Amino acid sequence: MREVNLHGVDLNLLPALEALLRRRNVSQAAVDAGLSQPAMSRALQRLRDLFEDRLLVRVSGGFALSPKAEGLLLRVQVALQDVTSVFAEPIFDPILVQRRIRFAATDLQTILYAPALMARLAIEAPGIDISMEPYSSDLMQRMENGSLDFAFALSTTPLPPGVESESLGQDRLALVMRRGHPAENQQWTVQDYSRFNHVSIGIMGDGISELDAQLALHGVTRRIALTTPHFMAALAAVSASDMVTTISENFAKRFAKEFNLTHRPPPLKNVNLNPTLVWSHVRSSDKVLAWVRGVARDVCSLNGAETSREEKADSNR
Repeated sequence: MREVNLHGVDLNLLPALEALLRRRNVSQAAVDAGLSQPAMSRALQRLRDLFEDRLLVRVSGGFALSPKAEGLLLRVQVALQDVTSVFAEPIFDPILVQRRIRFAATDLQTILYAPALMARLAIEAPGIDISMEPYSSDLMQRMENGSLDFAFALSTTPLPPGVESESLGQDRLALVMRRGHPAENQQWTVQDYSRFNHVSIGIMGDGISELDAQLALHGVTRRIALTTPHFMAALAAVSASDMVTTISENFAKRFAKEFNLTHRPPPLKNVNLNPTLVWSHVRSSDKVLAWVRGVARDVCSLNGAETSREEKADSNR
């Protein structure tokens, strides 16, 4: 088989060739290809030179395909369909997707959001698997190279260039302690943060805490007796001691009954803790990821609403 250098081939001839072989008529092929008849005649001559074959052979009443042309027809039609599919927008149907989506998350997001997320996916996109993975210092690089798709963050989290985010609902800080705690019934002030031992959540292991920055503005420091990367462990520790913790109100509400806890707004000015989902702009146009973002937004917002309803129901009993 003669090797062809595609750099020397005008691929614009493909539609003309397909129309000529299918119609076996220069005038009709010109209409199909959107060319004038003289332009189609010139295209036919160029194709004859390219294939070193007459392709269309004049017979009584019109043209017939040469033996080479007969062998080309189906191949040309398939090739033209393949080329067209490269530029055509693929139809997106979540139920047909087979893919694993990776989130950087703590146990808080996994517990609050994963059950409802997986329930939705089981119905609407059963081929999508979810992986909740730990945070790491190379989180941004992981999102850029595609080894991580999303990360949960807060609306107050500073984002580097090239990162996009979307709100997932509302939450705020809650001061949590066990029922029967010595300070359960007192009116807390900022200074009270120095009176009790605290459980702190350390996700990245960098020791950075927005809460401690707020306390420092009032000249208050607290003793952190326990640091853990797990929010559930923080609640368990608080439930069995006189330690306190300041965490997500939605999370504290969810497990207040199980751990026999009480919670209240902390005596701070900035208590907003609104969750967001972040991702790299490199994959903003990925239809699968855009669809998963929408599902995540729905289930996270619904989670906050359900938590509020549960708390109201408990208070009315």
